[in-house]
Amino acid sequence: MKWISRFKSAVLAALACTAIAGVPEAMAQGLEKELVISSTGGVMEKTLSRYFYTPFSKATGVEVVPVAIEVPDQWAKLQAMSRSGSVEFDIVTATPPDLVQKKELLQPIDCSKFPNVAANGVKGACTPFGVMRTVGGMQLGYSTDAFKGNNVPRTWADFWDTTKFPGPRGLPDTGDREWWLPVAALLADGVPADKLFPLDLDRAYKKLDVIRPHIAVWWKSGDQLMQIMRNKEVVMTMGYSSKLISLVNAKLPIATTWNQAISDVAYMAIPKSAPHPKAAAAYIEFFYGLPAQEHVKFVNAISYDTGFAGTAALITPERRALLATSPENFDKLIVADHEWVGKNRQMLRDRWISWLGR
Repeated sequence: MKWISRFKSAVLAALACTAIAGVPEAMAQGLEKELVISSTGGVMEKTLSRYFYTPFSKATGVEVVPVAIEVPDQWAKLQAMSRSGSVEFDIVTATPPDLVQKKELLQPIDCSKFPNVAANGVKGACTPFGVMRTVGGMQLGYSTDAFKGNNVPRTWADFWDTTKFPGPRGLPDTGDREWWLPVAALLADGVPADKLFPLDLDRAYKKLDVIRPHIAVWWKSGDQLMQIMRNKEVVMTMGYSSKLISLVNAKLPIATTWNQAISDVAYMAIPKSAPHPKAAAAYIEFFYGLPAQEHVKFVNAISYDTGFAGTAALITPERRALLATSPENFDKLIVADHEWVGKNRQMLRDRWISWLGR
């Protein structure tokens, strides 16, 4: 029965590869044959596929099926799936408020069963309902053609200062803008970072009224954000760190600051009744079991950090200064009271839509 012998050898080889990748043997056994992961598609999905999905498939024999879907649509679909009793996703992309607002749709995470995450993750990488995937920030990015030397914007108060820093601005109307922008407005109005929550929305929107006439573009996507900076439609903007840093790395006349950047973290979460929960758990542990050098390749390709703590030390000081997880930047991030945001999200969203539609 040579074919049986060959089959056993192949299985053992796969498990050996998995062990090398860092997945505990007990977790690597009995995996389902498929793993469905929802993400926002585009460059992020392609880069995750290259550096994480494909290696996981090669190590375990599990076929990874990516589903491109924007995060709000993902949650709407997952809610409908949960009601029908037919969940298709194994891993979903979650923001910190999602882990609060949508936790009834998610499996609890027992962090003690993910030793690689504990050993290799940054502070807070594992939470009760999700494990950190990527780490960035909503930064202030600006044109170095418009602002030079010491006369450059460094804070949200500078963003609001149209006398010292004249020119058209950009702000997001996407993602978690319903709390990102009130946070920036309150910081611009002098509220200390540790006194932001609960958000004083009346004060925040009064400050937003001041900057609104100077907003030339309410950008809708990361691609549009990059376009308005390339085309010099704005002299400064709030933006995803990954997109802004990509422009910096491309040697465009653009700079960013991590000062008062608002933490922008994506988590991997496992829905209740996920069809392939063992494969989902194994993938998360595999993600954190890969060597730091593999995470560095991902970071270099997309300018987004993973939650892996060891990447910064392997990157040149010039590039490291641009990363969210670098020690000099990580503690500067403005971290929201996500419990408060999650519980008040619909109110925040309604207030934002009403204000923008005026």
